[in-house]
Amino acid sequence: MTPQRIARRAMLLTLGFDLAVAAGAMIVANVLMWWTAEPRGAFPVSSTVVSTIAFTAAVAAGFLMLRIQTQVWRHIGWPDALRVMQAVALSGLIYLPIAGLLNGALSQPWGVLLTALLIWTIGLFTGRMVALSRSTQKPLQIFSPVAKDARPILLIGDVPSCIGVIRRLQTPTETQNFRLLGLIDTDGNDPGRAIRGVPIMGGLDDLSNVLDILSVRYENTPWVALTGAARDRKTMMQILDVTSAHGAEIMALSGEETAHLLEPVRPADLLARPERRLSIAPVRSKIEGARVLITGGGGTIGSELARQVAGLNPAQLTIIDSCEYNLYAIDMELTKQFPDLNIRARLGDVRDANRVRDIFQSAQPQVVIHAAALKHVPLMERNVCEAILTNVSGAVNCAQAAAAIGANSFVFISTDKAVDPDNVMGATKRLAEIAISRIAEDSEMAAAMVRFGNVLGSSGSVVPLFEKQITDGGPVTITDLGVTRYFMTVEEASALVLQAGALQHECGNSDIYVLDMGEPMPILQLAETLIRLKGLIPGVDIEIKETGLRAGEKMHEALTYEHETVTDTDVDGVLRVASRAPSSELFDKQLAVLIEAASRRERSEALRMLGMMVPEYGVERAAKAYKDIA
Repeated sequence: MTPQRIARRAMLLTLGFDLAVAAGAMIVANVLMWWTAEPRGAFPVSSTVVSTIAFTAAVAAGFLMLRIQTQVWRHIGWPDALRVMQAVALSGLIYLPIAGLLNGALSQPWGVLLTALLIWTIGLFTGRMVALSRSTQKPLQIFSPVAKDARPILLIGDVPSCIGVIRRLQTPTETQNFRLLGLIDTDGNDPGRAIRGVPIMGGLDDLSNVLDILSVRYENTPWVALTGAARDRKTMMQILDVTSAHGAEIMALSGEETAHLLEPVRPADLLARPERRLSIAPVRSKIEGARVLITGGGGTIGSELARQVAGLNPAQLTIIDSCEYNLYAIDMELTKQFPDLNIRARLGDVRDANRVRDIFQSAQPQVVIHAAALKHVPLMERNVCEAILTNVSGAVNCAQAAAAIGANSFVFISTDKAVDPDNVMGATKRLAEIAISRIAEDSEMAAAMVRFGNVLGSSGSVVPLFEKQITDGGPVTITDLGVTRYFMTVEEASALVLQAGALQHECGNSDIYVLDMGEPMPILQLAETLIRLKGLIPGVDIEIKETGLRAGEKMHEALTYEHETVTDTDVDGVLRVASRAPSSELFDKQLAVLIEAASRRERSEALRMLGMMVPEYGVERAAKAYKDIA
């Protein structure tokens, strides 16, 4: 039997019960009116038969008009109860003109009608409350304040996770905006049973049929809420294949106290690997009671770093950013959340060496985290000098200022694009790695460089772009269908930065740190997943369009060079990369020439020097980059 036929049969049974109760109520009403009449004559059989048939027909018309048969009794609430009362009133109004036309054939028509309506209403609610009592042990749920426009929800997860979610959902709170229809057990156990009154409708193999049935019963496709084991990426992909074909949008529920809130699926759920949860203990010992300074603290990564550092009870937190609004926003957020923390918000550009020195002299930081950067690859191809001034000169200014005031630790955020760079952004980051290593060697400061993959959800990343394109109806644009990238969450990126600072102990030494991120993720797969999360089918509802690689972009990225030595650290998932900096005596002079050329906006000379100082980028690539922007 098809899901549609199963749903229609259930609706016919529901309507059949309501009509049978209506017919029985009219018969009982006729009997009561005859029994209480004085004097009592012969029982009006013909009047009873006619009134019962007419009343049942009126009820059928009224209930079908208001679609009462679509109600699922084990999920009924106050809006459904009001709908039933409206249908009772409508049925009575439909019967009135019929009773008027049949007045001569009916015995005491108005008294019988009022009595029948009362008996029938009691019977309707009794049946529904018995059904509620059997499924939920809460017959009075019919009077619970479920919102009239409540969205039907199908919960998918393992039973232990679902129990906590369901318990919180059933806790009396303010009006809920959704109804929990049933549960799909990811383990496929105990179909037909119920958890706290919520029926287990089957396993993942039954999901398609269940969605078909619920769509017919509720006249629209329910949302699908994931919790527990259903948020495992492999399981979620299996669910997405089914839900997108049914137009069901996926949301997420946690097992926490906020489990009654529906939230979009987190970017971490899209990763092709488990999200890394790094130990905070070594970081706390480094940050607690220390003076910490974060550059670019108003950006996506910088602001998350500021939040995590603030939660570790530093003696002082100084935040530098060149964007007034971003600095204001993070300052207000942290001041409200940590009212006792000494927070210093400083407006300044890391390219301004005098301003940087002034802030560092005042703050006297022991730990410096340099997050300020320009990182959009195509934009930096067209704005070469700005990329050099921020990513190289800005990093050098901050590292020199940190060394000058005797900072213990300097953490620099680099990128996977610094490995065999094909673009200006990557080359500037690689040059900054080299420059900071040399500064650390000549000081008592420990330096740690952290190479990131792409950060999901950060400003300028593909996720917000894809989500906007999907909202606009497509197309979703991909530079090349074969492109792959390493991805990490904002939380992972920030935790890695802090771990790198804690792991780097040796003064005058510098190392590079990376996160073990498994295999890179195809961008096409990411786009298709985001489309399916909205209940849409890639290539059918939303077109995926290939636009071609942009200037400076590569098909695949890497986290390390072949000549670099990679070793494990004490923190699982964090790897140390040993990379010796070039020891050319001309380096400092070349760096000065590069920054001077960039300051004068001499793009050709700046690119030539960049290619010379970063051999992996090379003079030939630099010359080609100049031709492309000329």
